[in-house]
Amino acid sequence: QVQLVESGGGLVQAGASLRLSCAASGRTRRNYIMGWFRQAPGKEREFVARISWSNGSTYYADSVKGRFTISKYNAKNTVYLQMNSLKPEDTAVYYCAGGSSSQGYEDWGQGTQVTVSS
Repeated sequence: QVQLVESGGGLVQAGASLRLSCAASGRTRRNYIMGWFRQAPGKEREFVARISWSNGSTYYADSVKGRFTISKYNAKNTVYLQMNSLKPEDTAVYYCAGGSSSQGYEDWGQGTQVTVSS
């Protein structure tokens, strides 16, 4: 079991930047993938970005491509989500998740609120 703890959310104005962090503790597998999801009020949870722990390959949702960057710092077992040019529609609870391509996302954090005002 891997424990994931997010931090870095907050209230910002449109156009601002925020960086979310997700610290992982416990044993991660070699093929571990970590991702960010978000859920806005009244909407379903949606995929934002993911990164492969082994080779660092990344993948983004079209809605954030070019504005958000996912990265990892192996020494701290931490994944980051740098969010630039934030829009009001980015407002959501952001969740960190971990898993594998075969098993899906099995580990979830508690979520961190991001609010973007217009």
